[in-house]
Amino acid sequence: MEEEKDELQVETPQVPKKGSKALILIIVIASVVLGAGGFVGYTLLAGKKPDNEAHEKKSDSKTSIIALDPFVLNLADHGRYLKVTIQFEISDESLHETVKTKTPQLRDTIITLVSSKSLNAISSPEGKFQLKDEVLFRANQVMGMEKDIFKNLYFTEFVMQ
Repeated sequence: MEEEKDELQVETPQVPKKGSKALILIIVIASVVLGAGGFVGYTLLAGKKPDNEAHEKKSDSKTSIIALDPFVLNLADHGRYLKVTIQFEISDESLHETVKTKTPQLRDTIITLVSSKSLNAISSPEGKFQLKDEVLFRANQVMGMEKDIFKNLYFTEFVMQ
């Protein structure tokens, strides 16, 4: 029996593991690919920074934000209220004083428009976008100029009850 055990041990020579060589090769290839990809990505993103900075300077130089006092409004639904704070983005900073003089007309237009809406009409995201568009359109009409003074508006507070 001892001879059989010796024969078994002699018959099974140690075979080097092929899996460890393949694993090392895969790790090396993956490292090279990831390193090259990181380098290419970095150079592409780093090359576009001056364009982004120039774009930011352009947009900041001409526009201005003007905030209106908060509105607390009755909605068309009985017993429903809306508290909303609106900020307008003005297309040209030089028009800031003109907008200040028309603030009462702007507030009246917003109150008339928003108070005619129901809770269901403005509670969905689509309803809020539609309300933004309507307020922006009417605000530009109030200003009565050939070009639109207001580029955009932002709801900085929007609470319904």
